[in-house]
Amino acid sequence: MGEVVQSTADLVEEETQTPERKNQYLAAASASMCAMAVGAAIGYSSPASASFRCDDENSNNNDTTTTTTTTTTTPSSNNSCSEWWYLNETDRGWFAGSLSIGALVGCLVAGVLINKLGRKGTMLVSVIPLLLGWVLIGVAQNLAMLIIGRVLGGLTTGISSLVVPTYTTEYASKDIRGALGSGFQLFLTAGILYAYVSGVLVESWRWLTLVCAVLGLIFLVLVFFLRESPNYLMAKGKEAEARRSLQYFRGPNYNIEKEMEELKQSLKEAEKVKVTVNDLARPYILKPLAIILALMVFQQLSGVNAVIYNIVIIFRDSGTDISEDMSTIIVGTVQVLATAASTLLLDRLGRKFLLCLSAGVMALSICCLGVVFYIKYESEDNELSANLGWLPLTSLIIFISAFSIGYGPIPWIMMGELFYPGVKEMAGSLATTLNWTFVFIITFTFEPLQSAIHDFGVYWLFGGLCLLSFIFCLLLVPETKDRTLKDTMAHFGGPTS
Repeated sequence: MGEVVQSTADLVEEETQTPERKNQYLAAASASMCAMAVGAAIGYSSPASASFRCDDENSNNNDTTTTTTTTTTTPSSNNSCSEWWYLNETDRGWFAGSLSIGALVGCLVAGVLINKLGRKGTMLVSVIPLLLGWVLIGVAQNLAMLIIGRVLGGLTTGISSLVVPTYTTEYASKDIRGALGSGFQLFLTAGILYAYVSGVLVESWRWLTLVCAVLGLIFLVLVFFLRESPNYLMAKGKEAEARRSLQYFRGPNYNIEKEMEELKQSLKEAEKVKVTVNDLARPYILKPLAIILALMVFQQLSGVNAVIYNIVIIFRDSGTDISEDMSTIIVGTVQVLATAASTLLLDRLGRKFLLCLSAGVMALSICCLGVVFYIKYESEDNELSANLGWLPLTSLIIFISAFSIGYGPIPWIMMGELFYPGVKEMAGSLATTLNWTFVFIITFTFEPLQSAIHDFGVYWLFGGLCLLSFIFCLLLVPETKDRTLKDTMAHFGGPTS
């Protein structure tokens, strides 16, 4: 009888135990420094591209009355435009878009690396191409060195986009898993803001590479102190090490036996599930896969990465009376704050509502930006343009905020909510590959599109695509908030047992 009472007491104690969070938060912050480092690589494109654009080109683009004589390629008085790094729009497109080429490759190899080297080992290896890329860009003597450096930085971006969220969600306790999982996106936007601010303080694009590379060096040091994921260790048959790792994350006084048993059971079930390409044709898999792929495409067709990569140039061309440096920093700060706010809204307002709200507000705000450029193009009334000097900044603040609370995080979150565990890896690989493919397409074609259909035409095109995505979300995207996986599968006609 005494043994029964003792067992019941132990059970009650186990159910009421709360795991410690300190080590979990420290590990999340350390791992997410990789996201901040690649965020700086993404943000670097904006101030650097502005430096690669000749002042003579700026004046030619903004003066429709310039004669043929004045548009001939003539170095400016300080001979600055004769330097090799003053690039034409095609070369700038390659510079901005080449990071996404590396990210695409990184996504493809990341799945192999995290299973071969482990989560910690993959993070350690991933930072090497980023640092090499910064070195190449910093000492670059031609466009090829710039592009290769960007591709190397993109390789780290692609790898980290898979390994960091995977690592964090595997060790995180259920009560804070969502918050820690969203840390990657938050640190990524913080890295972009870091690059924007540094671009204001550091005039030379060469020295800016060193400032941005510091984040990679910090992460390289921090990763040595990380504990390996208990899931990975258990999958490799290292139960004793997995036990020590889980105990470290939960605290010395926490009873981990129940979690250890759950981990063993989930690994056994995962081994039984083998998904082939033919399985993707099943309606209950194909339908959610089509939705996720569409969301990934619409995420990039909104033009968000084209805006982030070229935000300094956008403000410079808009003719706003607010300094481009201050405008860029404000937009970057808003992006960080909106991303942080999204973690509070996701489980309260739901995925579908936020996606529709995000798409609708993005369509309106980016079209307003197009109006500014249309008036500037058509009107010779400088006073009218000056009176609208507040609109470019306001439009981009609203645009970035809307993206950050909806279309930024939700496609990635829903990717984990619409598939069985055995399908997630293949579906995730397809979705991530498609996403980075469209990142390259949009960023590479941004400036050529500006030349072909003018600035206002590009922004109205993005606005129309955002409106199309609004209709898509309203009609076809299901709500997954508070739904179990079985409920979601039942929605698509899948098995529920």
